[in-house]
Amino acid sequence: MSPKKNEKDVIAICIQEPFEDGSQMDFGVIQGAELKFLHQAFITDTVSHAFGVSDADVRLYYIDSAERKKLVKIVTDYLKKKLSGDKAKALKGKFSTIAQDKERWGIRIEKIFEDCFKAGYENILLVGSRTPTVSAEKMTQTLKMLRKSDAVFGPTPEGRYYLIGMSGNDRIKMSKFDWKSPSIYSEVGQAFTEKKLAWSEMEIWYAVETSDDLEMMARDINQFRFEGDDETSHETELVFERILERLEI
Repeated sequence: MSPKKNEKDVIAICIQEPFEDGSQMDFGVIQGAELKFLHQAFITDTVSHAFGVSDADVRLYYIDSAERKKLVKIVTDYLKKKLSGDKAKALKGKFSTIAQDKERWGIRIEKIFEDCFKAGYENILLVGSRTPTVSAEKMTQTLKMLRKSDAVFGPTPEGRYYLIGMSGNDRIKMSKFDWKSPSIYSEVGQAFTEKKLAWSEMEIWYAVETSDDLEMMARDINQFRFEGDDETSHETELVFERILERLEI
């Protein structure tokens, strides 16, 4: 049975594997169970942020394995207990989880766009599971820009992506690109330009994949709190602080 479509826009969150097509989460001494719990917090926060976008459905895509099914259940059950108000309503009425075959990254995200367009969505925002500081406001801004463009890209300092948005249909096939390429950002952008498709660009941000990224993440979470925002990246903050205490860092 296909997930129910409620809105014109959808935020598609794709759970990334620890090592996937040229990228990985490498935090030095944070390994094993600590890394697993931190990634789980990243996912929880990303889904929660997506629920903060009032006019979008939310879909969580994951590789069809016992371990990933367990992870998705843990995240979903936790959010059911913790969320209230509009976010709780979004979880109940606008959220679905969808399993995928284990394939390379370009094929996975191509199939996500295909699935969402086939479901009737007009604007699709795709984010991964390593971006716990991409706030609801940033997602809202991206979708607003996407309604006026064929695509919206969110670049990282390394020349990769922290989000990709497409509208209308999947006119550019993501599977044709080498996502291990250090110039992947410019290659995808050039493909859109060559087809005379209009695309916009979000501010440079980051996926949390290195120890330096963790430092940026901590800085941004502190800034959220300074500005009076106690919700954004809340679960990531809690888990990260516990890990630092255990490791006595």
